[in-house]
Amino acid sequence: MALPEARETLSSLSKRLDEAKVYMGEDRLGARAAELEAQASEPDLWSDQERGRAVTSELGHVRDDLEVLSSLARSLQDAEVLLGLLAEEGESGEDEDLDRAIAELDARLSELELRSLLSGEYDERDCVAELHAGAGGTDAQDWCEILLRVYLRWAERYGYEVELDEVTEGTEAGLLSATFIVKGRFAYGMLSAERGVHRLVRMSPFDSQHRRHTSFASFDVIPFLPDLPDIEIDEKDLRVDTYRSSGAGGQHVNKTDSAVRLTHLPTGTVVSCQNERSQTQNKARAMQILVSKLASIQQAERRRQMDAISGPKSEVAWGSQIRSYTLAPFQLVKDHRTSHETGNVEAVLDGDITAFMDAELRRRRQDSAP
Repeated sequence: MALPEARETLSSLSKRLDEAKVYMGEDRLGARAAELEAQASEPDLWSDQERGRAVTSELGHVRDDLEVLSSLARSLQDAEVLLGLLAEEGESGEDEDLDRAIAELDARLSELELRSLLSGEYDERDCVAELHAGAGGTDAQDWCEILLRVYLRWAERYGYEVELDEVTEGTEAGLLSATFIVKGRFAYGMLSAERGVHRLVRMSPFDSQHRRHTSFASFDVIPFLPDLPDIEIDEKDLRVDTYRSSGAGGQHVNKTDSAVRLTHLPTGTVVSCQNERSQTQNKARAMQILVSKLASIQQAERRRQMDAISGPKSEVAWGSQIRSYTLAPFQLVKDHRTSHETGNVEAVLDGDITAFMDAELRRRRQDSAP
């Protein structure tokens, strides 16, 4: 872009950074960092392991947030210096280095603005995600596996760690279901925007006449809460089933009944895990996921009670798709909640779904505004 336009763009970016410092609470973060650093230096901090982990974890997050703001300020200053040098040299046309710096600043600020939409109680947590094939037979099972890859590729793009805990293979192809844990800051907040039914329209590779088929798969996510003191599970309320793990694995997988399925009888909640090497490890991981699910059920029940007090609210039915992925007769991915859409289906199926998350998170904020 020409220098006058670049100057105007940098001015706009500077205002966005000032706004980011406000909603991120730069002053508050600085004060909190000092408090946490003092606590982290206490000699008896790790006498309480839980407190030690909490302090060091929060301190890491606070320092990360401060560094993001400082880094953006430095990059903005560098761009402004470059602009000034070009102006002094009498340049008026485009400069690749300046354009690249401006584009990078814009992208980083957009990412920070997206984070500002994540202010829920559990938004910063890891999460447990589940995919289930729906109507559509083999195509739906294949679609379930495709969606799993979409979320794995998205997680890879943003540096999230993924632990695949349970996979149930389809009858002919694809997957009937998959359960995986996504670990990283804001994993739950981001993926909560994906909760719902996803519809695929394509020419079926499983139809001998290659006709167009519509298939469905559902995505659900809950915050991963492995250590909740108020969630107690009585062993009498559990049914424990063991079975042989299915799917790809190492030497141990498929040779012993190491996979574990837990059924919480009072609620009918079922959790399976087959990723670990031993039955004991699988049961321990399944218990952690079960605790998270029961906590989510409790939270949902509290919300229902509050809704009953405050009056009925309209809800979107479970069977309504949140997004359609059309591969034939044209190519389009459209979110029905926000109307955000793109014709670059290949990119979406390769994990480029953040724009859809952004649009949904912004819609939620707007809907919840007084």
